[in-house]
Amino acid sequence: MYDVLVVGGGHNGLVAAAYLAKAGLSVCVCEARDVVGGAAVSEHPFGPDYTVTSLSYVVSLLPPALIRDLRLDRHGYHVYPQGPYFAPRADGGHLRLPGDPGRRREEIGRFSPRDAAAYERWDAWMDELGAVLGPLLERIPPRLGSRRPADLLGQARLLRVLKNIDVRSAVDVTRILTDSIADLVEDRFESDAMRGVLSVSGVIGTWAGPRSAGTAYVMLHHHVGETTWGFPRGGMGGVTKALAAAARDFGAEIRTSAPVARIDVSGGQVTGVTLESGEELSARTVITTTHPAIAFLRLLDRGDLPEDFVTDIERWRTRSGTVKINLAVDRLPRFRGVDGFDPEAHGGTIVLAESLDDVEGAFQDAVAGRPAALPFADVCIPSVFDDSLAPEGHHIVSMFTQWVPHTWHASQPRAELEAYADRVVARMEAVAPGFTSSVLHRQVIGPYDMEHEYHLIGGNIFHGELTPGQMFHARPAAGYADLRTPITGLYQAGSATHGGGGVTGVPGRNVVRQVLKDRRGRR
Repeated sequence: MYDVLVVGGGHNGLVAAAYLAKAGLSVCVCEARDVVGGAAVSEHPFGPDYTVTSLSYVVSLLPPALIRDLRLDRHGYHVYPQGPYFAPRADGGHLRLPGDPGRRREEIGRFSPRDAAAYERWDAWMDELGAVLGPLLERIPPRLGSRRPADLLGQARLLRVLKNIDVRSAVDVTRILTDSIADLVEDRFESDAMRGVLSVSGVIGTWAGPRSAGTAYVMLHHHVGETTWGFPRGGMGGVTKALAAAARDFGAEIRTSAPVARIDVSGGQVTGVTLESGEELSARTVITTTHPAIAFLRLLDRGDLPEDFVTDIERWRTRSGTVKINLAVDRLPRFRGVDGFDPEAHGGTIVLAESLDDVEGAFQDAVAGRPAALPFADVCIPSVFDDSLAPEGHHIVSMFTQWVPHTWHASQPRAELEAYADRVVARMEAVAPGFTSSVLHRQVIGPYDMEHEYHLIGGNIFHGELTPGQMFHARPAAGYADLRTPITGLYQAGSATHGGGGVTGVPGRNVVRQVLKDRRGRR
């Protein structure tokens, strides 16, 4: 008999387990795969000499307080700060967005002096909006619309948080939640180069093009938080290995190759889980961090859940169309106009998107049912900083790309997927001649692989689309954004809950507050 069982050993499950074990509870994590980490995992598809971050590839939103609380630095957690955006162009030019304001104005000014001035205002505006909405990311949403006294109190607390929003900020927040990223950047920037680079942040991991309503918020979601984007030592698996080590250090048990077949319920109260092996584990508290469709539509009897809750989960949108391409290369790419190794070019995010219209065109291809003719990509080379990832002189190239048809999560034509990957590599070849011949190994992970190997339903890296209708009090079902569920003792803390979407650990930390609060109430 455990105090708490955690279904899923991704980063949120490990965060919850570590905090609860630190609080003195007996905790067991059940992970279906043979390794913990979920989508934040390092693997060796090219043999032991190469360490590849299979899916998630950079860390930013993990709160510093969480890192301190769990003492992750004692367990090998280290992040190398990522360099700036670098957007090479097929005509031999390139756009840089370095951190130094003077150099950044100069670099943008080569494309448009007006854009150089506009970017300073844009950056300040993003900071202001992040200061307004950022604190809400770590706040457990109240039950908006409920008339219960406790829920009314929660709504009042939310109003106190929002009381500092002035008339202008209220309008800006409305726009950031409803506009497209194209609405924002086309109003403020005139060059294709700036519009292309900035539009990408609005559509990463999303089944929506830059002209789709709501993508402005997706861009802001990647700008809130206290930390700097960076590459963890050992890949993203370095993060989850540190979390697992911390959880074990506090006393948690972690089982791998232990897929859960059923979450057990009796009389509206969770009683534990049954593994696919037939082993039954008992606990009065269970936390699921899996995708909602897995937790509530597969592992539970729908008869134990309210009909409207089941309907919300069935309607939960989790489309995608992303493809992750991992490469091992025998040398760094040589960009036109860049002499040798350049930490700003090779150590940052290399954006293959020459215009907003290019990005929109890639999405419209996929909407029409065909893989993009000209895919865009966010490209990173973490081995520039971390020499443990590849042999000396060799490097790991991570390419996060979009789009293929979202239906490929169910049936993925392998030949077409590989041809799509060829086109992504060709885009790199166009700006870095000789790149294709440097490739030693290639791994292409499409939506089908993401769903069936990594349990990302629809291939969606956020466990659910980051649209206004699926955020805050609506994530993932009406009345249950507080991380509780209709079943007593059963909680949810995956990326489909508020605070999720990215490697944040926020749902995992917040669910601990709810579990401990409810345990105190029962006592």
